[in-house]
Amino acid sequence: MENSNKKMIGIIHAALISSKSVQPFIDDIIPDVTVAHVVDDTIQNTNFASKPGVIPRSNFYKFATYAHFLEEAGADLILLACSTFNQAVELARPMINVPLLQIDRPMMDLAVNQGKRIGLLATVPTTIPASERLLYTAAAESGKEIEVTTILCSEAFEAIKQGEVDLHNRLLLTQIDRLSETVDAIVLAQVSMSALEPMLVNTKVPVYNSGRTGFERVKQMLDAL
Repeated sequence: MENSNKKMIGIIHAALISSKSVQPFIDDIIPDVTVAHVVDDTIQNTNFASKPGVIPRSNFYKFATYAHFLEEAGADLILLACSTFNQAVELARPMINVPLLQIDRPMMDLAVNQGKRIGLLATVPTTIPASERLLYTAAAESGKEIEVTTILCSEAFEAIKQGEVDLHNRLLLTQIDRLSETVDAIVLAQVSMSALEPMLVNTKVPVYNSGRTGFERVKQMLDAL
């Protein structure tokens, strides 16, 4: 007999790659939770086709619509796994009756409590304005003042698209090592970068990825329901 108390989360993805990136953290942190994925690659395609910092309005509407469908399907919590239009969670919150979480927010909260100087490492330019905005929002809500140093490593994104995982990782590890000399903490801007986690055990400063921190927050929120 199915456990009627079993929790369910819905995850909204703007690209197929993020659905693959989150699976190890689902298996490790919330293995007993039912997961429903919604993937719409048109969101990422249109975000990428726009200038950095500009999000097509239709993408905010899509998020709210998918969140509504997931709520109707019985989701106890809905997670947005895209960084580029993270503001969708804030805009949709008044329309949805279950908790919403953007996957990057937990690592931003952790980073701003580590010190004033935060390093942001990204592999796509469209993510940068949204991630910087979220960092400053987290800092303001925590009563902190921060300085953000942002590095874009586009070569790493091209490498991962070509399936060159080792090259992707080497490029990012080099940038992390450089950033560590001048910041108090580092956040990795996309969930796909969470694959670096096993290689970051002895870093000079804390390096946060949204896969680990995001799903640890998901578990806390589910346990509190």
